[in-house]
Amino acid sequence: MIDSNELATRLPPGQRPVENLPVLDLGIQPKISSEVWTLQLAGEIDAPQAIDWQNFMKLPQREVIADIHCVTHWTRFDVRWQGVAAKEIIALARPKAEVKFVVLHSADGYTTNLPLDVLLDDDILFANQLDGEAVSLEHGGPVRVVVPKRYFWKSAKWVTAIHFHLTDQPGYWEVRGYHNDAEPFKEQRYAR
Repeated sequence: MIDSNELATRLPPGQRPVENLPVLDLGIQPKISSEVWTLQLAGEIDAPQAIDWQNFMKLPQREVIADIHCVTHWTRFDVRWQGVAAKEIIALARPKAEVKFVVLHSADGYTTNLPLDVLLDDDILFANQLDGEAVSLEHGGPVRVVVPKRYFWKSAKWVTAIHFHLTDQPGYWEVRGYHNDAEPFKEQRYAR
């Protein structure tokens, strides 16, 4: 249980804690088995490729315990994720020196953008486990991105591609008025 002092430092403004992990999506939950899943690395990189499940699982796995904050005002504390650090995936792609941004693509047509340096944080994962179990379909399995320091819409479900760009390319929610940076402690919910 989190005491009131800790709650004051861990709960961003406008958020309320929840015990479960709510399910939000675009109304489509694409059924992708690990046998057919691939992660395409494309764009301004030296090593375009597709990583299949078998090769993904050979990459070093790590665990991250993080608080998750949704723009819809809920926060779940201490969510345990396991997967491959985004740094590992980026190293495989070998982005050109001028690359500053990525767009994450999902099997349901969803996209979201991030600065490349955000993906280099130690707590960013391409997660295949959630709280000790395979990431379920409803939560974006077999692999979803987890970006704890941003509102959860930046953590793309059913991720199937990363495109590396020289310039920023706003994603699905960003072109619909959501804030480009999405930092919960700054309450960057919507563009102003």
